[in-house]
Amino acid sequence: MTKYLATAVLWAGVLALPQAQRPPDLTGVWTDYVGEPVPGGVAGGGGAPAADLPYTDEARRKVEAYRALVGPTGDTPGGYCLGPGMPGLFMGGATYPLEMVQRPEQLTMLYELHNEVRRIYFGSRNVPVADRIPGRNGYSSGRWEGDTLVVETTQLVEQVDQRFPHSADARVVERFHLTTGAKGERVLVIDMTLTDPRFYTRPVTAQKKWMALPNGHLLPYDCAEEGWRQRLEQLERNAGK
Repeated sequence: MTKYLATAVLWAGVLALPQAQRPPDLTGVWTDYVGEPVPGGVAGGGGAPAADLPYTDEARRKVEAYRALVGPTGDTPGGYCLGPGMPGLFMGGATYPLEMVQRPEQLTMLYELHNEVRRIYFGSRNVPVADRIPGRNGYSSGRWEGDTLVVETTQLVEQVDQRFPHSADARVVERFHLTTGAKGERVLVIDMTLTDPRFYTRPVTAQKKWMALPNGHLLPYDCAEEGWRQRLEQLERNAGK
């Protein structure tokens, strides 16, 4: 009951603000901003670790070992229905769209690719630090600085299988702001800074731009279904022997 009451109070506080003082509403479907190349020439957040990043010696050893391991087979996390993890996820997924659902206490980001879900929590909606569970997407907490949404992600696990490899000590800060494109379209700009002294000699930055897609929809992405069908076919072949 306390959580519901806190949410209701938060809603009431937001609605009581004059329209000009309310934070921007990011709710809706977004797609890659047409004509904007992805930094580094990599579409989406997946792919092999980049060679042009300012790696430390530790990171370079681990990235090169990973490349040597998967190089002969071409295996990727995506091939096993696994999302890229943060901060690769912030780049989106090639041309797959993204849907956002915004409430005062939480911003939910729904990616069509791999059916990935990110939850960004505000204020009292945040889980105590001691209770946050590490993972590939980490834990994201947000706050508004005027019209800019600042999101900090920590509680990550070490990853060398994405565009931006990192240790478990990595910290990702994203700054979201809205602007207007050349044709009057709504454009969401996200600037990312990855700080990880164990893996990088300096902070790593990147930018992603999304364009609002009026009345857009996300389609199902049943990555695991193909593997299940292949398994059934294998069982059928074995039964026929």
